[in-house]
Amino acid sequence: MDSWFILAEQTPKFWGGFRFPLATGLVALLITWGLTPVVRKLAFQYGAVDDPKRDDRRIHKEPLPRWGGVAIFIGIAVAILAVLPFAYPKTTAFPPYLIGMLLIGLLLVVSGMLDDLFQYSAKIQLLMLLGAGIAIQFFSSPLGQIQIKTIGVPFTDKYIPLLWATIPLTAIYIFIVTKTMDTIDGVDGLASGIAAISASTLMVIAVYEGQPRVAIIAGAIAGACMGFLHHNYNPAKIIMGTGGAYILGFMLACLSIVGAVKTAAALTLLIPMFVFGVPIMDAIQVVIRRKLSGVPITQADKRHLHHQLLKRGLSQRQTVWVLYLAAAALCGTLIFIILTSYV
Repeated sequence: MDSWFILAEQTPKFWGGFRFPLATGLVALLITWGLTPVVRKLAFQYGAVDDPKRDDRRIHKEPLPRWGGVAIFIGIAVAILAVLPFAYPKTTAFPPYLIGMLLIGLLLVVSGMLDDLFQYSAKIQLLMLLGAGIAIQFFSSPLGQIQIKTIGVPFTDKYIPLLWATIPLTAIYIFIVTKTMDTIDGVDGLASGIAAISASTLMVIAVYEGQPRVAIIAGAIAGACMGFLHHNYNPAKIIMGTGGAYILGFMLACLSIVGAVKTAAALTLLIPMFVFGVPIMDAIQVVIRRKLSGVPITQADKRHLHHQLLKRGLSQRQTVWVLYLAAAALCGTLIFIILTSYV
């Protein structure tokens, strides 16, 4: 009972910490919302269009422009650049890790745009994402570093140092989160909605743990996803394309690493398991089913969760809401565990 009194005493300060994250989210939402129709016209103009006749995995019936990630990235970047100086007027507003996220994120968006045009092989995509995961680790300062240096031991307060394995394991983690965000983008509004839920969860956790900069960045991602979702929800007028999936997966993976710094050792492993639970579970079951079928794990097919739900007779909207609710349940559980574990 005493723990709940402690939590109640912390509530006013907790909610007050949402001022700048919500402001950043609103700016990102408005910019992405307004910019997406412009990007849509450019995608049609340059031929960055997803043709439903290319293979039977496509759900939509008409060609859709694929460069939605451009609007998402601009919304995130402009919102962060606009709000952070007000949140940190007397200190460093843009630490090296954030500068690295934006610069590498820009490169990923551009490479994703090119992939939408030329369809890179799985090996090239692997190298690009692993390269991004390695490069971001060298943007460090006392204000933060995107690097997994330890792993918390479940049910204890102990950490296991990764030592020489730090750089490769961090890069692999960023690759997995980024790629799963890409592979789950198969139904109108699914990836953008899942990313919005994940970013909102990281924002709440960051506010509670006293990481306002992380919360502001997460707020920008959530806002941009919501602004894009207005155009991407079924029936979609545009899809985010490879660049959109890359920027969302990359930035969310990076934030989950920075945001775990102040989390208790016993909870650090829970953050990716719950925040990215739906796309990770989807990827795991797809890989297992492909291996059992004797096909390459990189071979595109209709084994994803959304394909299975559609096969069972659900509409696109029903499918995304089932997966939205699953993601929200996992993220809500994580927030509850973290909020109650410190009181």
